[in-house]
Amino acid sequence: MSKMLKISNLSFSWGDNQVLKDINFNINSNELIAILGVNGAGKSTLIKCINGILKPDSGSVNILESEIDKMDILEVAKRASYVPQNVQTNFPMDVFDVVLLGRRPHINWKISQEDRDKVSTTLRALSLEDFAFRRFDQLSGGERQRVVIAKAIAQDPNLFLFDEPTSDLDFWHQIEVMEEIKKLISDKDSDKSAIIAIHDINMAIRYADKIMLLHNGNIEYFGKPEEVITNETIEHVFGVSCDITPASDDSPMRIYVTDKKLSIKKRNDKYG
Repeated sequence: MSKMLKISNLSFSWGDNQVLKDINFNINSNELIAILGVNGAGKSTLIKCINGILKPDSGSVNILESEIDKMDILEVAKRASYVPQNVQTNFPMDVFDVVLLGRRPHINWKISQEDRDKVSTTLRALSLEDFAFRRFDQLSGGERQRVVIAKAIAQDPNLFLFDEPTSDLDFWHQIEVMEEIKKLISDKDSDKSAIIAIHDINMAIRYADKIMLLHNGNIEYFGKPEEVITNETIEHVFGVSCDITPASDDSPMRIYVTDKKLSIKKRNDKYG
């Protein structure tokens, strides 16, 4: 199993506000990592630093042992694809052509049949084949989100970076997208991994190989879901109490948040 990503001593600030503080972690090929934390914990910022959208104050990002700062845009696009939390771009073209844009890092002089086949396969995997020749700018928000996810998958990178990819989707399509991502990552013949910033703890538990809990710009906990998700860690990071149902042969571990909240002062007194 090869090392997909290595983050070393990464810090980032917005003005005087330090968002990320000395972040260090590694992930291997065929791993799906879920990042959890409250709003403002640094989830989106970390993903943008990994992809080179934001430049860290210090530290390094290496994908497949190559430092991202030393890659050109084309090299970065071959190694990592990124789906933002909110789709702002209004592509004035058909859905097929939007997804085909994901193939640009691999296209030399002209679009090949392989590129077209990759787009068609991806559209089918996300139940978008009936949308292929509909205008992207006439789709709903959830439909646009699925198309942008398809574009990232068609890009065929080593590392997928998703920022709340299911936030605009109904439950059926959330499952469909997560199942497809998991299938791509689990293929041992492919050298792929994914990092997903997500709010849904149970979705993270169900699909992630490892979970990272970010708190105040630090990695507080990082490991397998059953190791990371405990009553104590949820109380520490999110300030709420919960009931946890252990995994069984029929279902994954599940977390049920109770109504009781810790005050900020009480949480700070307890955890610092």
